[in-house]
Amino acid sequence: MGARLRLLRALCMCSALAIALPARPPSVTIGALFTFDSVIGSSAATAIRLAVDDINRDATLLRGTNLSVLMQDTKCSGFVGTIQALELMEKQVVAVVGPQSSGIAHVVSHVVSQLRVPLVSFAATDPALASAQYPFFVRAAHDDAFQMAAVADVVAHFGWREVTAVYVDTDYGRGGVDALGDALEAAARARITCKAAFPPGADSAALVDLLVRASMMESRVFVVHAAPDSGLDIFAAAHKLGMMDSGYVWIATEWLAAAIDSSSAAASWRTTAMSRIQGVLTLRQYTPDSDAKRSLEARFAAAANRQNATAEAAGSMMNAYGLFAYDAVWMAARAIDQFLGDGGNISFSADPSIRDANGSALRLSSLRVFDQGEQLLRKVMLANFTGVTGQVRFSGRSLVNPAYEVLNVGGTGVRRVGYWSNGTRLSVAAPSWADGGAAPPSNGTQQQQKLYSVIWPGDTTAPPRGWVFPNNGRPLRIGVPYRTTYRQFVSKDPRAPDGVSGYCIDVFKAAVALLPYPVPVSFIPFGDGVKNPSYGELVQRVAGGSFDAAVGDVSIVTNRTRVVDFTQPYVESGLVIVSPVKATGSNEWAFLKPFTPGMWAVTGAFFLFVGAVVWILEHRFNPDFRGPPRKQMVTIFWFSFSTMFFAHSEEHREHPWSLRPHHLALRRAHHQLQLHRQPDLHPDGAAAVDGHPGPRQPPLQQRPHRLPGGLLRPQLHDGGARRAGVAPPRARHRPVRRQPAARPR
Repeated sequence: MGARLRLLRALCMCSALAIALPARPPSVTIGALFTFDSVIGSSAATAIRLAVDDINRDATLLRGTNLSVLMQDTKCSGFVGTIQALELMEKQVVAVVGPQSSGIAHVVSHVVSQLRVPLVSFAATDPALASAQYPFFVRAAHDDAFQMAAVADVVAHFGWREVTAVYVDTDYGRGGVDALGDALEAAARARITCKAAFPPGADSAALVDLLVRASMMESRVFVVHAAPDSGLDIFAAAHKLGMMDSGYVWIATEWLAAAIDSSSAAASWRTTAMSRIQGVLTLRQYTPDSDAKRSLEARFAAAANRQNATAEAAGSMMNAYGLFAYDAVWMAARAIDQFLGDGGNISFSADPSIRDANGSALRLSSLRVFDQGEQLLRKVMLANFTGVTGQVRFSGRSLVNPAYEVLNVGGTGVRRVGYWSNGTRLSVAAPSWADGGAAPPSNGTQQQQKLYSVIWPGDTTAPPRGWVFPNNGRPLRIGVPYRTTYRQFVSKDPRAPDGVSGYCIDVFKAAVALLPYPVPVSFIPFGDGVKNPSYGELVQRVAGGSFDAAVGDVSIVTNRTRVVDFTQPYVESGLVIVSPVKATGSNEWAFLKPFTPGMWAVTGAFFLFVGAVVWILEHRFNPDFRGPPRKQMVTIFWFSFSTMFFAHSEEHREHPWSLRPHHLALRRAHHQLQLHRQPDLHPDGAAAVDGHPGPRQPPLQQRPHRLPGGLLRPQLHDGGARRAGVAPPRARHRPVRRQPAARPR
């Protein structure tokens, strides 16, 4: 009975769950917007079909729901792309894969934001699309901000400072060049000196005229940011003008690698286009090798062979955009599966703000709003899986782990010379990430950023200088401090040929004279001539482009090295003392010069102070310090100043006494002045020495004793001794053992 109840309860729970969760729809439709007849579109079309087939064969994904895709051709037109997007919206698609063009993405993003349909693009790389203005735009590839950071690191690696940007004048081109300018300033302290923009669909004559004007500038480093279908015309024009020879540097963004990968097997490509791009550096979005990637590329080649009838097009490879298009479809499918698994219901409703005007045939009223579009968008942004391009996960609104391959065109193919990633920057080792897609810490130093050797245009391996003197260029503007002090270093000088003079100017001219080519310069004084100018402001003027360089006594400090480059210091003073040089004579009184009047006064005051102290201590007992006041003053002065020339001591003989430690004596360095306390006298203190009797001494009572106040004779009675300030000595006799005389041998 209990088992039946448990079974009945389980059946009730299952039926309640079935009632709570709506049934999955039998099919779900997504849209795809791209240009069919293009380098990117031809690869993306095959990749999207293969992705839909793989998703429908996967039993663990969209369980019971079939995924279908509707493809619309935008024909590289913003207007046509908008019309095709509206047609997709009429068919109530839940998501759109594409478009490939950044310009069309800007327009279509407004449409999908109004109708709440997620737009997952695999090739629109304009950084401006990451703005909050386009909340339903999701980029399933890396934007150009990372690609331009890689280009800037290449420029910094070879030490170039000026770049000419050649780009298509569209949202895609302008956004990429803006990102390049920011990256150059941040990574290499370089700048774009010339922006050569050409309109979409420009003919050969327009491109030749553009490159002629660009070649008149001093920069020989060209960065080409264009579409794969029109970018090759730029190199055809450059080859015609002789700009693919030695001395030139050409860096193409990832569009060139996509064009090479898509047509690598065509015989016409190898004989014509490849000969025009020898020595070019290009980038390719890095995708790690995997079994899934190799399987997809093999199936792509087989499908391309079946679809293309001509032998010229057969054997085309999948480019990086095709790989990202494949993962974009999987991203949308996984989001739909999670949305349906959470009980989501797909429904559309009319928007009252969208209606047809009187007599309009646009049928705008047929457009419907996807009610659950925001929920599906959140599922898309939570994507976290491993696809053919690597780890697919978002950080903010960008994919994690941006990385690129640095390729060098040579012969009939390309050669990898390094990698770039957001974590390791330039490196010859392939990027690797820890579990979970976290990038390793950046090594951060320019010395660790390295590439393999590059073969430049003209078949040279030496890195080009990257600049020449322009035909219509201007002299270098050199800022010079207009000093008012220490003008010997540098300052304005109307009498000089260049208007400035000084030691720094002489060093600069000597260094320029060593160059194997002339350098026209123009010295511009900086300052008002009333006070010394601000050197920090001068450095900022150089960093800001007001001056090309600065010559002067500019100190090299840390905050200045962050914005400008310094030469090696040619004056290094360290810690010094600066004093005027005066010719002085020497004589016999030179030793008195260090003594100032104040020092003489203090020295004399100390002498008088010492004489006064001695007089206070001695005048009561010593008759030499007594007498008339005049005599006492003379004695004090004489005693004080005579210490500079006399030692005030006399030779003392050894008395046959020994002073006990508890009877101390204080002696002053003055003749006939010896200050004593009560001595402990022993008459036999100097008796036998080495067996011989000591010198014969008179009795103790008859020996004179030198005490304060003069000679004290033993005839003085005790009272006299006490009046003299000395207690009568108490002689303590002890026997002395004499040594016997040595016997003769």
